[in-house]
Amino acid sequence: MTNSNKPSTPNILFIQTDQLTAFALGAYGCEFAKTPHIDALAHNGAVFENAYCNFPLCAPSRYSMASGQLASRIGAYDNAVEFPASIPTYAHYLRSFGYQTCLSGKMHFVGPDQLHGFEQRLTPDIYPADFSWAPNWKNEGQRDTSDTTGVTVSGKCLDSVQLKYDNLVQERALDKLTELSKSSDQRPFFLQVSYTHPHDPYLCLPEHWDLYDDVDIPLPSIGAMHSSKHDVHSARILKQHSMLDFEFDQNDIRRARRAYFGSVSYIDDCVGELVSMLEQLNLRENTIVVFTSDHGEMMGERGMWFKKTFFEPAMRIPLIVNNASRFSPTRIETPASLVDLLPSFMAWASAGQWRAIIEPLDGHDLTPFILGEQTNLNRTIRAEYLSETTPAPIYMIKKGQYKFVYSVEDPLLLFDLDSDPDETANIASLTSMKAVVEEFKHDIEQHWDNTALTDAILLSQSRRQLIIAASKFGHKDYWDYDEGSIESVPWYRGLQGYNQWAYDYTPEDQE
Repeated sequence: MTNSNKPSTPNILFIQTDQLTAFALGAYGCEFAKTPHIDALAHNGAVFENAYCNFPLCAPSRYSMASGQLASRIGAYDNAVEFPASIPTYAHYLRSFGYQTCLSGKMHFVGPDQLHGFEQRLTPDIYPADFSWAPNWKNEGQRDTSDTTGVTVSGKCLDSVQLKYDNLVQERALDKLTELSKSSDQRPFFLQVSYTHPHDPYLCLPEHWDLYDDVDIPLPSIGAMHSSKHDVHSARILKQHSMLDFEFDQNDIRRARRAYFGSVSYIDDCVGELVSMLEQLNLRENTIVVFTSDHGEMMGERGMWFKKTFFEPAMRIPLIVNNASRFSPTRIETPASLVDLLPSFMAWASAGQWRAIIEPLDGHDLTPFILGEQTNLNRTIRAEYLSETTPAPIYMIKKGQYKFVYSVEDPLLLFDLDSDPDETANIASLTSMKAVVEEFKHDIEQHWDNTALTDAILLSQSRRQLIIAASKFGHKDYWDYDEGSIESVPWYRGLQGYNQWAYDYTPEDQE
């Protein structure tokens, strides 16, 4: 039997990438990006020009997105903190409205609950579900993290663990769509397909590498800077990754950036296959396709790679909503963020009737902006960083032309993005900006209790450090999804160093 849903209850195909900055897509102005399928979604859909993550790190960003709440409100402090099973997610809410929910790919869930409202999960996760990556502000020590290898070991490859994972994600997602089209279950579906690309390592297949043969991929707009020129948090991050005052060879930079764009083109192919499958199965008309990422990527700007910072390349993400029967093509300047997804999904599921009656959410339904019924260029976007490489919580507020970054331990940062899009001039100390700074500080006081949050983070870290220490004795329990034993799985389970695992596949060459 063919799945035929009422027009008022659309299917939702939610496509998520990992570490994809909006600036790497043709739809967002990158003239040389080879992303025709994503660009087609944008051309025929609603494009949020100014979409942000709420935490520039994988797991907290995803927990925040799934719950519609800032990470600090739900205890999602870092990449190794449990996502409480008691926190409702969009999967729970959608199920309560009659949806069948399914996940293929990465969500970075930590803890024994590996479903969080999804009825079915098609793949394991690529990263561990235990506390092995827990930070320790009291003693940072030597963390197992990416380093200069991320840039120097880059290029094209014939295989990688990331490719193995995303190929599995894609295969099972496509099979699931076929299954849904034939199912006697008449409930609309919510299918989340979540890839690990273009997350480092910066490796891509030859066919995607070759797409950029005749492309002069530019070097970063702002190159590596001396440690004295960096803000305090940036210097800490660079030091953690062994990149502080390290200047990469230009050939390494070009190769890593080319491989990153090659990985983006790989994702574009995956998106094209998913949309094509919807069309073949006659599911396209009644399926809203949403495309986004958990956070961005610095790609060498300011000498920085990866994320963990509030600069635009790490914070700005693509957000595209596409369904021709419901939404006309449009480009939306009103700022949006990932916490807006849950209320938007529920608005579509309920024909606009759903209200958050359980608890207040930090996100809001984006539909009025998509339909052109509302616009708000001064809409406030809030974000946080509460993980490793900081001695205290860091908060970001973006409102209008200004971005403000605050921590009790670090000097204030204020940027005027209209006149300074590269964020090179910190104007926080200017007399003319005093009122602006005070307004932002007042906002922070209203939305965060810094002392209480700091105490909660330190307690959480101490608890987890004890559990990590205790687990070294006797039998160790694993929460990883659908794995009786982790000894032979190819995904990262903390049994060796991260670099040893991630860069096990040497690039085919170092052109």
